[in-house]
Amino acid sequence: MGVEPACPVLLLFLAGIIIWVVEAEVHYYDFVLAEKNFTRLCKTKSMLVVNGQFPGPTIYVHKGDTVFVNVRNHGDCGLTVHWHGVKQPRNPWSDGSAYITQCPIEPGHNFTYEVVFSEEEGTLWWHANSDWTRNTVHGAIVIYPPYGFSYPFPTPAGEQILILGTWFTYDVNKVIKEILRTGKDVPVSDAYIINGQPGDFCACSKEMAYRWQVDYGKTYLIRLVNALMNEEFFFAIAGHDLIVVGIDGSYLKPFTTSYVMLSNGQTMDVLVKTNRSPGRYYMAGRQYYTDNLFFTGYDKTNASAILEYRGKYDRLSSPFFPEKLPSYTDYDSATQFRKRLKSLASKEHPIDVPRNVTTQMYITASMDKIVHNFSAYMDYTLLSSLNNISWVNPSTDVLQAYYREGLADVGVQGFSRALMAFPCRNIFDIMSLEMPPYYFDFVADLRDDSTHPLKGTKVKVLEYGEEVEIVFQSTNLLNASDEHSMYIHGHKFYVLGEGYGNFNSTRDTETYNLVDPPYLSTASLPVKGWLTIRFKANNPAGVWAMHCQEGRHLIWGMNTVLIVKNGSNPETSIRTPPPNMPSCASYPSIHKALEVSAE
Repeated sequence: MGVEPACPVLLLFLAGIIIWVVEAEVHYYDFVLAEKNFTRLCKTKSMLVVNGQFPGPTIYVHKGDTVFVNVRNHGDCGLTVHWHGVKQPRNPWSDGSAYITQCPIEPGHNFTYEVVFSEEEGTLWWHANSDWTRNTVHGAIVIYPPYGFSYPFPTPAGEQILILGTWFTYDVNKVIKEILRTGKDVPVSDAYIINGQPGDFCACSKEMAYRWQVDYGKTYLIRLVNALMNEEFFFAIAGHDLIVVGIDGSYLKPFTTSYVMLSNGQTMDVLVKTNRSPGRYYMAGRQYYTDNLFFTGYDKTNASAILEYRGKYDRLSSPFFPEKLPSYTDYDSATQFRKRLKSLASKEHPIDVPRNVTTQMYITASMDKIVHNFSAYMDYTLLSSLNNISWVNPSTDVLQAYYREGLADVGVQGFSRALMAFPCRNIFDIMSLEMPPYYFDFVADLRDDSTHPLKGTKVKVLEYGEEVEIVFQSTNLLNASDEHSMYIHGHKFYVLGEGYGNFNSTRDTETYNLVDPPYLSTASLPVKGWLTIRFKANNPAGVWAMHCQEGRHLIWGMNTVLIVKNGSNPETSIRTPPPNMPSCASYPSIHKALEVSAE
């Protein structure tokens, strides 16, 4: 539950002038993780959830508020909880990125996160951040405008959260553990769900479809969350246009569309006007599939919920289905939708695109494999990589190793020398992420992988305040190019452009939107294409993960870490760590590593 202070607004009198000072509020939530039985698709299974709910509880705040969430783990595996899209200024300690900002909360233990909502406004979400535990451990975050302010659009008559998810009829986490051991492909889901229910088109689900009742002649706000494990997702409502007004906790210039497409991990705010004949209308979605088209066994479920008008009408007739919901492989619809995303500029929400870029990076995102030549046979392990490096979780989290060795105040130029004397240098190493090690026709049909990916724990170091431009390039190694939902912890970024084919630094830069680009935390790297983003590295001394959000690619290593150095004063420097950070009891501790390295 949330707890509000007694006096959120103070009235001050200074020299006869009345000044309103709005105080941010502090809220407290308890998250208890435990197993519970759920039945879907005619089968019952036990799964890990928060407070007995699936999806989990919603966190409600205003911009500027702080939330303390005490996570108590009564499950049987260690995990962390991440606050997706929340900047967490100077506070990477509560980012919740496993083995990067903390070690997992072990069964029988707890940890309290401090979540600071500094610039976000709209809809975000929280989720577990260890392997695939987020499949069942997730929920929405609703961030209202600051006290005394309103939406940049007419106040809606009501609102509805719709969380898009993935359903497996078995404990998928056990399967993933085996996959991590063998390096084989991940399973295909059994269904997609909306607010925990598959809907009318799935077995044993017709009477359980999620229903939302509305009144005629109103405007409602829908908060969409793409919490699927791997997929981007199309969504539409039969007979109703959608007005897109926000994405990833930022406002957009409103535009009207018959459908939306959400990248994996993305959130979206849309308005819907209930001006159709009273009746029942499907709210439906299906995945946007961009992997190899020779594989046809992907999940083709049409997840559905029902929007139903209050009043008298024939409720025995079937709901209408959205005729303009794009097909599974509709590349053009996905691309055209993304091109319509433009930031809304206002006094309260200025657009500040970095114009003095000091660091440029060109990063390839690839599916890879490592071939093992055994005495009697050959086998392979699937990997994914950024610039040919496939991430390996260290024995303890990178943040604690970095902070306790005092590296936060070492300049980038001296960082390599300092790291050589660093007793925990076996935890991580720096890398040059500016360019890939090999150049070739990245989007050609390449059935073999001749780039020989490396496995390692490599980080990229940035000075505080640097303005960074990254061009992500999708490759077609193994003939397995796919869309990637690229996400950066601790920062939001402007998406300047995207395109098909190999990036051309002369031609493609002419297409950049430097006026009103969307301000996102998660963005789609097109299949066989490129994506350009810019951001300011202004979240100090943070150890921030940058990865593909899709669970399949993430567990295979499409991940790296950006370390932002401290600024010049305490306000631009990392906060001190809380006293109760989860220990790495199951793994070599920092102190143990120090002892070993000293021997």
